[in-house]
Amino acid sequence: MFPLSVPVKQLAGVASDAWVLDPFCGRGSTNYAARLLGLRSVGVDSNPVATAIAEGKLVDVSADDVETACAEILAGDTAATIPEGDFWALCYHPKTLAELCRLRSALLNDCRSPERKALRALILGILHGPRNKGAPGYLSNQMPRTYAAKPDYAIRFWTKNGLKPTYVDLLALVRRKARHYFASTPAGVPFRVYCEDSRTLKLATLEARFSVVVTSPPYFGMRTYVPDQWLRYWFMGGPPTTTYRQPSQLSHGSAIEFAEQLATVWTNVARACMPGARMMIRFGGIHDRRARPKDIMLDALHGTRCKLRILTVRSAGLSSRGKRQADQFKRTLRTPIEELDFYVRLEEPS
Repeated sequence: MFPLSVPVKQLAGVASDAWVLDPFCGRGSTNYAARLLGLRSVGVDSNPVATAIAEGKLVDVSADDVETACAEILAGDTAATIPEGDFWALCYHPKTLAELCRLRSALLNDCRSPERKALRALILGILHGPRNKGAPGYLSNQMPRTYAAKPDYAIRFWTKNGLKPTYVDLLALVRRKARHYFASTPAGVPFRVYCEDSRTLKLATLEARFSVVVTSPPYFGMRTYVPDQWLRYWFMGGPPTTTYRQPSQLSHGSAIEFAEQLATVWTNVARACMPGARMMIRFGGIHDRRARPKDIMLDALHGTRCKLRILTVRSAGLSSRGKRQADQFKRTLRTPIEELDFYVRLEEPS
């Protein structure tokens, strides 16, 4: 995840009638930057957790809208399956878990309205995290906020430390968080977020022709998003335990194969762009892969079936400077790998 300031800088001065594309949109930083600047945008990502959060940043709703949507679901008669086992008994108070499961069931059944999309994203944000001394900020027992602890580890940790879940009033927490996140939002602009594979989604058939592309693909070897986010994945309809089944994504078997699949994405993107469109790609690496990130991306760009021109490649510094993608999954403190920004001009496919 690159800082919001990166796409804001890249989109500054873009014509007001332009469409912006991010084919690896993740949680929607590029699309939210476009909203801040009044630009229309499309985001694509294969992970349903990421695209749900991205949509929550882009819908045009008020805090009252979100609270009302939550209250109506909890007051209704939606049937819900409540997961059982030691993890669930220790992670959530029984009443909080029952309310959470009712919300999950209702949103899985119908999440078409802007209010429900915003509510879903808000719940994903408060699903788990640290316990505060004051008013609770998260629904769970003590847990990291950025990733979900695996069930066996969490059970041992809670048992060893005598941590039992306390009741968290879900509606009250939603009300408080909604007033924080949705009390003052930028003006709404047209957008689309697709939970799809950017290699195969027919971007050229969408309603827009893109002038600017700002994106950051997954780094080669970074495949832990789903297991690290397994609890949020459960809320989006996944199984109630750690899953290693990945959504359709780039293969990380070899650097050559990875670059070839990135080349397919860039070719697909070029087909949907106006001649002369510009693209900025932020890319880096992780320590357990020896391949050089610069070589991978240059191979991918040179392997496209389209006309493009690599304008320049610049250092973006180390991943520890700001909230960078490589920092999110780091389990040990090691010297971070330099990230690079690739500036490219796109033309029609050959």
